[in-house]
Amino acid sequence: MTENLVKKFPNAWTQLKDGEKEEVFKFSEEYKIFMDNGKTERESTDEIIKQAKEHGFISFEEVLSKGKVNSGDKIFAENKGKGVALFVMGEDSLEKGMKIVGAHLDAPRLDLKAQPLYEDGGLALFKTHYYGGIKKYQWVATPLALHGVIFTKKGEKVNIVIGEDENDPVLYITDLLPHLAKDQMEKKMGEGITGEGLNVLIGSIPYDGDKKDETVKLNVLRLLNEKYGIEEEDFAVAEIEIVPAGKARDVGIDRSMIAAHGHDDRVCSFAALKAVFEVESTKQTVVGLFVDKEEVGSMGNTGMESMFFENVVAELLNLQGITSYLGLRRSMANSKVLSGDVTAGFDPNFPDVLDKHNASFIGKGVTLTKYTGSRGKSGSNDANAEFLAEMRYIFNANDVSWQVGELGKVDQGGGGTIAYILANKGAEVVDCGTPMLSMHAPIELISKVDLYMTYKAYKAFYQA
Repeated sequence: MTENLVKKFPNAWTQLKDGEKEEVFKFSEEYKIFMDNGKTERESTDEIIKQAKEHGFISFEEVLSKGKVNSGDKIFAENKGKGVALFVMGEDSLEKGMKIVGAHLDAPRLDLKAQPLYEDGGLALFKTHYYGGIKKYQWVATPLALHGVIFTKKGEKVNIVIGEDENDPVLYITDLLPHLAKDQMEKKMGEGITGEGLNVLIGSIPYDGDKKDETVKLNVLRLLNEKYGIEEEDFAVAEIEIVPAGKARDVGIDRSMIAAHGHDDRVCSFAALKAVFEVESTKQTVVGLFVDKEEVGSMGNTGMESMFFENVVAELLNLQGITSYLGLRRSMANSKVLSGDVTAGFDPNFPDVLDKHNASFIGKGVTLTKYTGSRGKSGSNDANAEFLAEMRYIFNANDVSWQVGELGKVDQGGGGTIAYILANKGAEVVDCGTPMLSMHAPIELISKVDLYMTYKAYKAFYQA
């Protein structure tokens, strides 16, 4: 009776078939390389496009120039270097909808301000403005790297990475020594380190060829100019991010987990990318959608709220001979979407914030989250039972280890994803992603088997 009626979500490691454990570890090694190559949304986009080209995808612009699109065509559409959509065109018209897995490439971090460089106390520093929801105290006293793009006065685009090569210096934000931290220690955790206090230490040697003020700052500018050809004014038209330095690393004596910056949400992005590459022919068009700005509300022309995706779909519909606005509306409303985003896993160090009966667990597979939002489901997409039942059938039929979970106790807090945006277009949408620990910390943690099951879930969805 218990076996027939009671549902328990088993540990996914115990559900692997012969040879699958080796596949899990192999898949994870590929993922770690992806993470090391893409520590910003720009770098992740470049890596996705590079891999897409290797798998036979051609640019959206090339398709438009040809003036036609055919079943089986593999297309990538780039969005301003910070996002990309991959299409495998189906036999059916786009008007009949798509199968979409949508994930985001941005992650919480520190951005340099428009005028970041200054000198104080004989030290040169960068001023920052944090991006997304972070605990500011986690970013001090840890090795940091600089990634970004700068344009010179001549209009030359310069890509900068400092702190990732083993021979590079790293950057650093200082913290107060405990001997003098009496006042700091009496503050709330969220106030111990302020946003304006997240200033990155970058140098201390003065320029000896000039006796003017701020010679340490000047020496830093000299070094940057010699290596990259940039001047201080160039920072005003730059996009530069500060992220933790170092590569993704295995965690645990059994090497079952991965620690890295930006699992949220590049883990779902990678799983979707690999799943798209497995699709060769399909009745309904398949889409891997990778967007920016989710961590700050999905606004802007590279976020999910922008018209980018709909504009691309409209152009493809036009190539199929469907020119009416109604055709686009039908395409969106007839689509089915897995909103690929991470969720909070149960942490035995912090058990009180989750309802253990409705929490995701590390190592039990991909998580279906019916609703996110906060408190009374505010701001959430609440997936329909019919679509949830369909996904359950697909996952069970394809040996996907899956579980259900909520993002914390009812009155504890909450969060959101891009799910509601596509649901507002009429699509069937459910959040489906990898459970994790230490979400939004500089270094986050996932299980390798959960990563693999996320990939299996997306692949099964695409191929159903």
